Amino acid sequence: MSEHTLAFIGGGNMARSLIGGLVARGVAPETLRVAEPVAELREALSRDFGVRAREAAPEAADGAHTWVLAVKPQVMRAVCESLAPLAQASRPLVVSIAAGITTAQIDAWLGGGQAVVRTMPNTPALLGAGATGLYANASVDAGQRERADSLMRAAGLTAWIPDEALMDAVTAVSGSGPAYVFLLAEAMQAAGEAQGLAPDTARTLVLQTILGAARMLSESGEPAATLRQRVTSPGGTTQAAIESFEANGLRRIVDEAIAAATRRGRELARGG
Repeated sequence: MSEHTLAFIGGGNMARSLIGGLVARGVAPETLRVAEPVAELREALSRDFGVRAREAAPEAADGAHTWVLAVKPQVMRAVCESLAPLAQASRPLVVSIAAGITTAQIDAWLGGGQAVVRTMPNTPALLGAGATGLYANASVDAGQRERADSLMRAAGLTAWIPDEALMDAVTAVSGSGPAYVFLLAEAMQAAGEAQGLAPDTARTLVLQTILGAARMLSESGEPAATLRQRVTSPGGTTQAAIESFEANGLRRIVDEAIAAATRRGRELARGG
């Protein structure tokens, strides 16, 4: 990555997390540029990471090998159209982190013929612990694919998706997924308090339990079902809880929730 110049179009939280991850991995700050209209954000990025920050997108993008489109979906078209002449002249690798915007839309707004990688990171990327799904259009070559993968690995793990239509499922599972875990934590804490635990005690126990369980899933290499079965002793307390979950349709609830999120992603992509 260090031999390429990257331009971040938008300097919000996700761009900041990627820049911080790249710099921490040894990428030279002078190879990174940012376009951000808010002066306070520009100043903070320059101060904290030593990157070159500009107000206008074309100033940052001119001469960069890779453009990272990190603006809100509702302004993506206007930003791309402002960059179209430069895109046609320089043919950069374009990496989008905007939800619901397809590679075909970005390519068209940039004038056509562009190498575009669409990504869907999630909020733990802000801590370097994200999960990102990526899809590359037909114009992306092997070197550009590796460049995009290296970029997003600065924020966590990556997974390539062969069919762009599946990006809505990625959004539903991992893009929105942290909120599902937060809801579970919220419900567990409330239930613990209802059984008499002090709020701070319930919170501490719930947070460490979720953290420890996530580490076991990640580090053990065992399927979730195996780990669940291992801690579910016949006739014990865990079995009582699991049977309650199953009787009340937890699997159906999760399936319907992710299906609903997937449908909504498709609606948003169509402008709904």
